[in-house]
Amino acid sequence: MRLVRYTYPALRHAAPSFGGLPRSPWSGLDSEINRLFETALGGFGAPTPARFAVDLFEDQANTYVRAELPGLNREDINVEMTDGDLTIAATRRTQISATDAAAKDNARAIESYSFSRSVSVGDNIQTDKIGAGYEHGVLTVTLPKREPAQPKKITVAVK
Repeated sequence: MRLVRYTYPALRHAAPSFGGLPRSPWSGLDSEINRLFETALGGFGAPTPARFAVDLFEDQANTYVRAELPGLNREDINVEMTDGDLTIAATRRTQISATDAAAKDNARAIESYSFSRSVSVGDNIQTDKIGAGYEHGVLTVTLPKREPAQPKKITVAVK
């Protein structure tokens, strides 16, 4: 085991000492923690995230992809399967008030946000039997698996 001695970080800006006392090593810690959280979690405060969470699970016959897309209409959701990748795209349209539209220089009454997510599900899917359902804000895509190739036994007749 190797022990490492902690050294205080270098001061980034000169701060006056009060009454001749040196600056505390803990001063500024709250601003550093806030900066770290803003850097790591900055996208969570946006009105609509660019990506959304999906759950993948499977049983013996199917692979399932579940995505929570609350507040969307079925017409606003697009599901595509190409080359082993499932892509879920959606557009959220929000009506804004007249005062907000006037503040944005043009009199738009509808704002729209588009977001999508692609998931690699493999090549063992029967693409002609894919199904999707959207109920209570949850999209569930059912991807039936191909039947595994079974060995075929052929009898040879000897004459």
